[in-house]
Amino acid sequence: MKLQTKVPLKPSTFQINYSNKLLLLGSCFAEHIGNKFSYYKMQAVTNPFGVLFHPQAITQLVKNAVLEEKYTEKDIFNQNERWHSFNAHSVLSTPSKQKLVQNLNAAVAETRQVLANATHIVVTLGTAWVYKHLELNKVVANCHKVPQKAFNKQLLTVTEIEASLQELISLVKSVNTNAKFIFTVSPVRHIKDGFVENQRSKSHLLAAVHNTIELEKTGVMLFIFLVMKL
Repeated sequence: MKLQTKVPLKPSTFQINYSNKLLLLGSCFAEHIGNKFSYYKMQAVTNPFGVLFHPQAITQLVKNAVLEEKYTEKDIFNQNERWHSFNAHSVLSTPSKQKLVQNLNAAVAETRQVLANATHIVVTLGTAWVYKHLELNKVVANCHKVPQKAFNKQLLTVTEIEASLQELISLVKSVNTNAKFIFTVSPVRHIKDGFVENQRSKSHLLAAVHNTIELEKTGVMLFIFLVMKL
């Protein structure tokens, strides 16, 4: 009886070495990968806007960077004596609204520069569940402990995820035609959503990534699925 499934690995056509420049975006799993790259002194920048879990948040970040959109005080809000942005993780939040605006615009500039020079863009998707702010009528990247009644929780469809990934690819190509893409689906389970809901979320992400790759026949994309704990 075999209690383990052995997965044969083939050499990748996208070899990464010390001359490559990487930008890693996405869930906390991207942070773990980025830390490995940093430990081995490779040229890698990880999540200038902090951890982002769903594809629409990552695409919005890339869009803001490519278009060089500036943040102002009208784009932030105060919650629990700190200033936050719905487009960024709380790691950027500060007690000073001026400092937060500076942090956000610095992150935009850094992301824009890294996107233009990166050889590899690594995108790690964590969940297909999103929270839509009812008053703002927009999907947020992070709720920052704003009361749940202010949001409507939604599961992105496969089609919506595909559209988001295709937009991301197009945006990157507009400033960097040579970048290669590596998509991963995080193996971390979002149990707080529920076991069934977690599986639905991951399956939507997997289907969307595969469909996106089928549409991209240019040979510049690679999909890596890291074994998910079931």
